[in-house]
Amino acid sequence: MSSGHRTLTVFLSVITGLFLAIAGLYAHWPPWGWATAGAALAGGAYLAGRLSTPRDDPLARSYGPEPDVPVPPRENREQRVQDVALSSSEPDYDFLFSATIRWCPVETRPHAPPISPGGLAVGAALDWARHITAKLPPHRHSLAQHQLEGALGTMRPDPTGRLLVMAENITLALAAEDSERLNRLSTVRKDEALWEHERKWERSKRAYLGDDVLRDTGSAVVWWLARNDDQIKRTVDDIGVLAQLTSAANNRNVPDEFRHMAPYPGPVSAPSEPGLPHAEPPETDGAGPEAPPPDAADVADAADHFGEMLRSVGLRPGDDRGAFIAGETADMFVAFGYADEARRIRERFDTPPPGPAGESGDAGPGPAGDPAAPEGPEDAAA
Repeated sequence: MSSGHRTLTVFLSVITGLFLAIAGLYAHWPPWGWATAGAALAGGAYLAGRLSTPRDDPLARSYGPEPDVPVPPRENREQRVQDVALSSSEPDYDFLFSATIRWCPVETRPHAPPISPGGLAVGAALDWARHITAKLPPHRHSLAQHQLEGALGTMRPDPTGRLLVMAENITLALAAEDSERLNRLSTVRKDEALWEHERKWERSKRAYLGDDVLRDTGSAVVWWLARNDDQIKRTVDDIGVLAQLTSAANNRNVPDEFRHMAPYPGPVSAPSEPGLPHAEPPETDGAGPEAPPPDAADVADAADHFGEMLRSVGLRPGDDRGAFIAGETADMFVAFGYADEARRIRERFDTPPPGPAGESGDAGPGPAGDPAAPEGPEDAAA
């Protein structure tokens, strides 16, 4: 007991004793009453002293066998993954998965091998998420995100049975480039579907008009009358137009019975002028006379075509090479039974050209061995 506790106990005992003495004198207690009051006062003082004395702490440091062991830090049982690529139902289009993976270890058998809880938990969560996203198209990433939140929002054991795993704060997105491509593909598919429907509608309309309405003039008149059932006179007046339209749709002339009613008569072809084309006069280079041109009234024969062939390769009539080719060609024509054509070719091309006018074939070389020169002005003067 400390000194403060003792002082307080004595003070209370004195006050209580004085109070009892005053009460006994006033009430004229008998002797046994004074004895009882004194015993009660002594017992109360003792009891007050015991109660005011603090008890010893049984867990005080002085009673411990060793110093306090520090509390180990709390184990981190969550891990954040960011932008992990998960396959979708479309190749080359991946989801970007982000989430907070949480786990809780479970009771294991003794002597179990140590594990990496974070790796096992993340691997299990990603595997579960991949099985879900692989069945969904990439443009449904918002729907896929909500499905993942529902599927991974409950603790469940991983494949090893050592952990309970779940995922929170899940986000699922697409790369900006992939999202733009998908939007463009969606627009193209919609435009293509619209164009295909328009094409089918146009093809159906063409088939209806070509195979039914404009099959013949009668069908066209019936169709026009059905659309204008209260305008019979107008239908009669339009028979010519319908006949001409039907004929144009079927690539044929207007029938004779409707031709006088057609408002746009067909063009009248001008008669062809009589006459046959004639060959151009052959050119000459001064080497000799050209073969006589064919008569204008005759059709170009094999000799004419042979002459065109010689001119195309640079050979002129009268050329020795042309005469040789003409002879060989004529022989080939005769061998194949074209005697008349061979004769014409020989007559025109296989005959050597005559010499120039006034040239004598007997003239021999002069004294110097040169041909005789023509008479010049000096000789004429002599």
